[in-house]
Amino acid sequence: MPFNKELTEELNLILKFPNSSLMQGLKIHHDAEPSMVSAAQRLFEKGIVSQPDGGYLTDLGHDLAEHAQVIQSALSHR
Repeated sequence: MPFNKELTEELNLILKFPNSSLMQGLKIHHDAEPSMVSAAQRLFEKGIVSQPDGGYLTDLGHDLAEHAQVIQSALSHR
C-alpha cells in the first residue's frame, strides 16, 4: 500500500518534532495550514502525539520518528 496524501502529511509533521530532547514538542496553531491541523488531530487520535494540536510525541511517536528519520535519510542519499 503506497503512502497516501494524509499519511505523507502525518509523516512530515512527525519529522518536524525536535529529536534532541524528550522535553520539546510542537504547537500547531489554529491558523496553520488546514492539512497540518488535520494531521496533528489524526496523530493525536492514533496515540502518536499528546495533544490534538501537537504537544509532545508519545513513546509510540518517538519510535515512529526514529523510523521516519531513517527512511528520510536513506531515500535522500543519492
